[in-house]
Amino acid sequence: MDMEIDFKNYQLSHELRGHEDDVRGICVCGNAGIATSSRDKTVRYWVPDPTDKRKYESSKILLGHSSFVGPLAWIPPNQEFVEGAIVSGGMDTMVLVWNLSNGEKVQSLKGHHLQVTGVVLDGEDIVSCSVDCTLRRWRKGELVENWEAHKSAIQAIIKLPSGELVTGSTDTTLKLWKGKTCLHTFAGHSDTVRGLAEMHGLGILSASHDGSIRLWALTGEVLMEMVGHASIVYSVDSHVSGLIVSGSEDCSAKIWKDGACVQSIEHPGCVWDVKFLENGDIVTACSDGAVRIWTSYQERIAEPADLDSYVSQLSQYKLSRKRVGGLKLDDLPGLEALQIPGTTDGQTKVIREGDNGVAYAWNLREQKWDKVTFIRCNAFFFAQRALSLYMLPKVIAKLTCGIVFAAFSLSDNYPSSLWLIGEVVDGPEDGMKRPVLDGFEYDYVFDVDIGDGEPIRKLPYNRSDNPYDTADKWLLKENLPLAYRQQIVEFILQNSGQGGVALDSSFRDPFTGANAYIPGGSSSMSAVSAKPTFKHIPKKGMLVFDVAQFDGILKKITEFHNSLLSDPVKKDLSLSELEISRLGAVIKILKDTSHYHTSRFADADIALLLKLLKSWPLAMIFPVIDILRMLVLHPDGATVLLKHVEDENDILMEMIKRVATNPPLPPNLLTGIRAVTNLFKNLPYHTWLQKHQSEILDAFSSCCSSSNKNLQLSYATMILNYAVLLIEKKDLEGQSQVLTAALEIAEGENIEVDSKFRALVAVGSLEHLDVFLAQMLDGLVKRIALDFDVENVAKTAKASKETKIAEVGADIELLTKQK
Repeated sequence: MDMEIDFKNYQLSHELRGHEDDVRGICVCGNAGIATSSRDKTVRYWVPDPTDKRKYESSKILLGHSSFVGPLAWIPPNQEFVEGAIVSGGMDTMVLVWNLSNGEKVQSLKGHHLQVTGVVLDGEDIVSCSVDCTLRRWRKGELVENWEAHKSAIQAIIKLPSGELVTGSTDTTLKLWKGKTCLHTFAGHSDTVRGLAEMHGLGILSASHDGSIRLWALTGEVLMEMVGHASIVYSVDSHVSGLIVSGSEDCSAKIWKDGACVQSIEHPGCVWDVKFLENGDIVTACSDGAVRIWTSYQERIAEPADLDSYVSQLSQYKLSRKRVGGLKLDDLPGLEALQIPGTTDGQTKVIREGDNGVAYAWNLREQKWDKVTFIRCNAFFFAQRALSLYMLPKVIAKLTCGIVFAAFSLSDNYPSSLWLIGEVVDGPEDGMKRPVLDGFEYDYVFDVDIGDGEPIRKLPYNRSDNPYDTADKWLLKENLPLAYRQQIVEFILQNSGQGGVALDSSFRDPFTGANAYIPGGSSSMSAVSAKPTFKHIPKKGMLVFDVAQFDGILKKITEFHNSLLSDPVKKDLSLSELEISRLGAVIKILKDTSHYHTSRFADADIALLLKLLKSWPLAMIFPVIDILRMLVLHPDGATVLLKHVEDENDILMEMIKRVATNPPLPPNLLTGIRAVTNLFKNLPYHTWLQKHQSEILDAFSSCCSSSNKNLQLSYATMILNYAVLLIEKKDLEGQSQVLTAALEIAEGENIEVDSKFRALVAVGSLEHLDVFLAQMLDGLVKRIALDFDVENVAKTAKASKETKIAEVGADIELLTKQK
């Protein structure tokens, strides 16, 4: 039956959380449920929530694979399996069959020599494919036949309604099989064929590492080619409506109609697999560990708070991976750096503003920082403040970060600091296409064959990175012995054209503190005399949440205003036209980050926000708190608000008590805790934060056990800021409470990776202080550290597959050994 789908309006319906690592595979089990596989070695089975048609709930966790799990197939209910069964293939070379009635493993099919990449049902048989280039047919738990189907690794297999099998391979081809006979070879892709699907009534869909999706007739002609992804396409599926969906390493799922991309759905990570449900909804598997369902039906769209939460996840993910001229955006200083006067005329700073890096130059004459703007001219970016280009002698200077600036020597008639720079843009080479891995661009992505029958691994590298650091991180991520370290470094240097490069002798191994080996250098460098150095601790400076959807905030406030206006009982709480105009003016000031050092707020602006915080219904205050969150990052806004914090009616503590009222509302908790977290950026608030530390931590403590990943991250960030503050204040009693909270997060289950990382950095920072260590020997903090067994926490973290968790775990373990 054909269905009409509104392909232009797919929105988030529900997130399925439970996997602890990348979700690699999806299997739609009719209307009964959904099975998913993961790098965490599990298969999960989800069934519809009887109370909410949008949602699914976890029904069974299938444990049995010894490595990550990939392809899945569903056996519908029959006499043997009353509730059906799941077939799974894994990196461990095994094909397993699971009874969905009890979640038990009923068959273990052993025969492949390398990773199993596909499983399908062929009547009562199971057919599997593998990186070992073979197809194997299993019947009632026994191998009945196998054959070499390709000369290279087989990556995918499907069965057509007409009975033929189709395989896709690293050799770039597809093959059509009738039994063990190859009926046709499809050639056309320029790289690995990674995903396959049947296109209802038309032919075969293929997804490739070459970035394209192709539709093939069974006779071998290419009926359609779809190009739009920026990287490897891992998966593809079709619906009877004619829609096609694809998933890619470029962090998107794209929806196609008649060969054209009609929607691109961004994800906070690589999209490994995509599938259509019978009703036209789409299921995606992402490297962030989440399974998401997307719908075009209004009644199945997620709640506004969940939609906002997802937007926030995306924003944070983009921010974490964005680079400006080769510099990581997160590493750039914020607007507070502009409060420090420059030292010389024309001195420049690159500042993080929202999702961009912006350059400023010091104007000695006017004693202020001027924003600088680039004008593109051929391959260079020329800068000016007020003069036309022809008046300027060209003196080009290229900064080490790869950004090209134009510097100009001017006569005495003009200011010498002549800059007009806006957003910092990448240099000429950045326009070239660079390889992408897991959503990040690199100078190189190497294929590494470590032998022993293991599959090829991907090793990313930037020429600006230290190869030893890259090797250490990669070996940790891939769970490989550190004995490979020197081989990996030499491989990197040779293949990146840096064979003769001698590395900085100040480099220290992040785990041992030893000097790095320098190619061509002396072998007498000693690790004994080197003082251990730490990669992530102690933490310096405060973290903030400085990205806001201002238009969305204003829209939500307007929506709530209209709701109050239409309610006879609450009509008096609605806004006047003047108040609506004033809120718009506040938002405008907050949007214009380039003038934070000169813009000002009126007392009436703050009074209006405080009035709404006090008088509006609890369910409506979260967008107001969100404005407050950004207001405290504005120098003048923070100053004006402080007057209302220091008086007897402490508006901030009132707000915290309101948002923590049982049962707390997630949007209020999220905006509230982020507003408090942003206060740490302002020195005048530090005394207030220290004074109310216990009340604040108690009010938000429920966030630690929340299943909402954004709440977890916000709480962990606040804890980390408190650790930095209380170390500066030498407040041992306060440090003990923060250490308790941080260890709770670090040892918690189902804690989001970034949350756990920030909690571990807080633990490591508190443990790092020499004076702290000396004073804690017989004190409260030591007892807490012993109760929680910090050393064991460090060992657990060091064994993590997440690189940064392992690194900070190594930092803490090294600290504990020094005591």
